[in-house]
Formats: sequence, structure tokens, C-alpha cells
Amino acid sequence: MEPVGFTKISALGVEEQRVLIISDITSPPEEWQTLGDGYRVESRFIIWEDRDVLQIPASALFRSDGKWTLFVMQDNKARRRTVTVGQNNGLSAQILDGLAENEVVITHPDDTIDDGVRVKRR
Repeated sequence: MEPVGFTKISALGVEEQRVLIISDITSPPEEWQTLGDGYRVESRFIIWEDRDVLQIPASALFRSDGKWTLFVMQDNKARRRTVTVGQNNGLSAQILDGLAENEVVITHPDDTIDDGVRVKRR
């Protein structure tokens, strides 16, 4: 994968962000041998993976005093927690410290949520 991307205007006039890659097809040849020049290929790239990862929606995280923070629901109240974030792809984030498995996190907290505020699970 090239280290930088570039902007290109599509045939429809849409500005697109692109990055060049070189890849090998790892599936069995019978699944791809009929491909020809100019065919479109949909791909998935695994950038990182690990076993037994505690992850949450990234929408639960926010910055407070320069640290990653979230709210958990505890005894029907919001409780502020500072957490250590590992991998984060913008959709989900790995939590290394500060949160236990099965704790309920509050996603998309707005300015009405603060430590000790009563909350109800929806």
C-alpha cells in the first residue's frame, strides 16, 4: 500500500480520495481465473487483528483533559471513566484499561450527560 493517497475527479465529477495498492489474490484460482483486464474487484483488508479484544463503539469515546474518556452506566447513573485506547478504526476501539467486560457504555454522550446524572437504558 502506498504511504500517501491522492485526490481524483471521477467520470461523474465526484472528488474521490484514492490510494494505490499492490495485492495478491489468496483465494483458490477457480474463484478468480475468469477475471480479465479492467474488471472491478471488491476487497477487504485486515489491518490488525487479535484474540480476546475488549472493544466498544468509538462513538462512546471523547477527549477530556487530553485523555480518552467514556461514560458507563452504573446503578442507573452515568459514571465518567478514563480509559486506555489501543487500536481505533473510527468505528470501534480497543480498550486496554479502565473498562471491564460486560459494563454498559453510553454511546454518543451529549452535554446533558455528566458524572452522577441519572440515565435509563434504551
